[in-house]
Amino acid sequence: MLLRNYMEEVVDSTIEEILARRDDVCKCDRCKLDIKALALNHLPAKYVVTDMGYVYTKVNELETQFKADVTVAVTNALKVIRANPRHGEKN
Repeated sequence: MLLRNYMEEVVDSTIEEILARRDDVCKCDRCKLDIKALALNHLPAKYVVTDMGYVYTKVNELETQFKADVTVAVTNALKVIRANPRHGEKN
């Protein structure tokens, strides 16, 4: 068994969907990781250990409010990182 935060997968796919439609945001790995970290800090963790837990959580993803919350968190994080990119920093 493997402990996973399912929310990371959801945020990853949401970031990719949003960045695919945007040309005004840096898409380097550092900026994407910063967006991911900031978005995840504003969303509840959804840890799963079993396949059944994964399926249950995946079903909950279909809820409109769930998608809206993730999209808002990613969009807000994207705005912050776009205004303050850190891809030029060493650490």
